[in-house]
Parts: sequence; C-alpha cells; structure tokens
Amino acid sequence: MTNDFATSGLAHVWTQGDWVTRSVALVLLAMSLTTWIIILWKALDLRAQRKQARGVEGFWHSNDFAEALDKLGDAEANPFRAAALEGREAARHITQKDGAARPQLHDSLDVSDWIERSLRKSVDDFTARAQSGLSVLASVASTAPFVGLFGTVWGIYHALLGIGAAGQVSIDQVAGPIGEALIMTALGLLVAIPAVLGYNALVRGNKGVLHHLNRFAHDLHAYFVTGARVSIGGDGKVLPMKRG
Repeated sequence: MTNDFATSGLAHVWTQGDWVTRSVALVLLAMSLTTWIIILWKALDLRAQRKQARGVEGFWHSNDFAEALDKLGDAEANPFRAAALEGREAARHITQKDGAARPQLHDSLDVSDWIERSLRKSVDDFTARAQSGLSVLASVASTAPFVGLFGTVWGIYHALLGIGAAGQVSIDQVAGPIGEALIMTALGLLVAIPAVLGYNALVRGNKGVLHHLNRFAHDLHAYFVTGARVSIGGDGKVLPMKRG
C-alpha cells in the first residue's frame, strides 16, 4: 500500500517532478495557506463588527455621551466607536473655534459640513481596513487555475518526452504520467474555489456592516448638528444625551 502511494498520485508527482513542477506545487501551497489565513482573519473581524453593530441602538438609549460610548465597547477597532469619537471631536473643535488664536482653513466651514467631512473620513478609514486582504483573495482566485494549468502542461510535456524516448508505447505508459500531470490542474482549482467563495462572502458581509455604519454616521451627524437623532417614525423614543 505504501509503495503504491509512493509511485502514484501527489507523492509520485513530487518525487519524479523537476524543479519547475515542485515550484508550481509550492506556489499553489503558499496560495492556499494565504487564502485560508485571510478568510479566517477577516471572518473573525466581520463577526466582531456585526456584534458591535447590534450595540448601536443601545448607544442612543443612554443618559449621556460617556455612557453611550461605554455601551459601544472599548475596542480600538470598533468602527462605530471611532465614528462617534470623530464626530464629537469635530463638534468640539468647530464650536470652540472662536477662541482660537489663529483660525485654520477648515474653520471657514459651517458645523454641518465640518462634522459631515469628519464622519465621512471615519467611514472611509473603516472601508479601507475592511477591504484589506480582499485583493489577495481576488488575485488567488483568478491566477491559481492558470498556475495549475501551467504545471499540467509542463508535466505533460516531460511525460511525452519520456514516452518518446522509451520507443514502444502502451496505454499504461501514456495514461499514468499524463493523469498525474492533470493533478496540478485539480490543485489549482482546489486553491481557487475557496478564494472565490471567501471573497464573495466577505464582500457581502462588509457591505452589511458598512450599511449599518453609514446609517449610524447619518444619525450622529444629525445629533451633533441639531442635538437630536433623526426621527424614524413610530412610537419609539430615544433618550436625550448630554454631549460629553
């Protein structure tokens, strides 16, 4: 059984292949490891962000801003907490600019524009972080099948050279080496398929979190400009908060 495994399949491709075949196999292995690391890393981040998004409603049902921040949590990577802090600092600056010794360029903006720009910057920063690593998944998904195909073509080329040098050819001599060369194409697909599925799932998840973040930023903008959250309708009431 051990000898059969060593003379067929992946083990035989590795032991009998040249440096090109082995390089292709190592490249596919590196692509696969990178893909799964990124998928697990981004999936854990996405899980945490969804949990943070569920705490947004509690933010508005607080007696003051400090209590509201506590309900969002103290995680530095929390995009909702970052947006709230960014909006608070923007509101503080624009309302205290009259006491500044030297006005700055952004002091010519009104309160609404300045807070909107600050909140948009926070949302854009989160978007950039959420998209990090996705380009690697897209690259792996698009190139891995071709890397595997290259390994197959190279393996078939060397198999045909060996068959030609042997002189007399039988079906066993042809099917074995060519079948083993086709394994590289299968490996390329095995690497590409998880990358495609992971990319699509992460993009869809990021869009959902970004939707909640944009809505939260819109409510923050209304709160810092007018002192109240945008009314959504219905009988639900939001407790007024003191700006802390």
